[in-house]
Amino acid sequence: MTASYQRRFTPAKPVALISSAVWNALRAGAEIAADRLVGGTGDGAEKVRGELALLARTVYRKATDGSDASVAPNTAFSRQLVDTLRTEFLSRLNEDRVNWIDAEEVLAVLSAMEEIGNASDRSDTGEFEARLASSDALRAVLEVAHDMRSPLSAILFLVETLRGERSGPVNPVQERQLGLIYGAAFGLSNLASDIIEAARGNLLTDTNPRTFSITETIQDVSAIVAPMAEEKGLKLLQTYPQIDLRLGHIAALHRVLLNLTSNALKYTEHGSVAIGCTELNETRVEFWVKDTGRGIPEKVLDMLFAGFRPGSVGVRFSSAGLGLAICRTLLESMNSTLRVESTPTAGTRFSFLLELPEAPTGEFPASTKASSTGTGYKSASV
Repeated sequence: MTASYQRRFTPAKPVALISSAVWNALRAGAEIAADRLVGGTGDGAEKVRGELALLARTVYRKATDGSDASVAPNTAFSRQLVDTLRTEFLSRLNEDRVNWIDAEEVLAVLSAMEEIGNASDRSDTGEFEARLASSDALRAVLEVAHDMRSPLSAILFLVETLRGERSGPVNPVQERQLGLIYGAAFGLSNLASDIIEAARGNLLTDTNPRTFSITETIQDVSAIVAPMAEEKGLKLLQTYPQIDLRLGHIAALHRVLLNLTSNALKYTEHGSVAIGCTELNETRVEFWVKDTGRGIPEKVLDMLFAGFRPGSVGVRFSSAGLGLAICRTLLESMNSTLRVESTPTAGTRFSFLLELPEAPTGEFPASTKASSTGTGYKSASV
């Protein structure tokens, strides 16, 4: 993709001024992102805090005048820092209950983050790009996917603001319309994230296991897809564990559950979708997502785990098969396997087993806002 092409399709131009509310959310987001990524004190923690503070200032400059003047030429920010800042920035706007938000400002900030994050991805898009090295197709797709996520994140955040009646009363017709907008934008955002994750590889499981709350993870996923369930009139059920705090890869687990749950809702017209877990012993936990949808035909099951499957009209997940392929890849990196049981007209159940030791006493759980969608919008949430 040429530079002129990218500039032409950049989703938001710099704005003349970022309001204090948006700047404060950006600055506070950087501080909380640093605490979530490293916590504690020490040289390493201070370095990350400094990088995030610089990133916040850089985003501000880009959003206001498109300038990189505040950054040394050799300075680069990792995609992890950018994604974490975006998550916390949107969360701060939501939790601080800003009464008046300029959509153009939010979009300019999110677009600046994507442009900065793209710089690191362009240098190495991993094994996925190597398979298509003979053309510029993958790079073009990744540019489009990155550019899609910023406006879609803004749409999702603003829809949630309207649904929460922070801009005035919402009547039933408007509530349904907002639900439809949310569902459409969420589907596109998930597809963009799937494309980007496929190109990056298993980055979500490259870090060491961390203490996290299974209950919060299930609640967070449920909150993200709640507008979709409400719009279709479906019950969204949850089952929680007895031992809550575990050691594991929270971002990868969150991503798998989100993909499975959102697609269960997509293919269920009546009844319910349930997400939960069952503790098989002290360390082994089974997670499952089941629905009362139309089921998956037997002839389709064999091709279900193949990404970019041709001619798979009507097959679950996207016709490209990326969502399920990413679930399988992430689970394999955690030494697990995705299983599926489906009965036509009776529903489908996806499940997988994970080894999740109980967290040491006194360990503080990682935030479930570190979702692999890279958005962090909450229906009152992720």
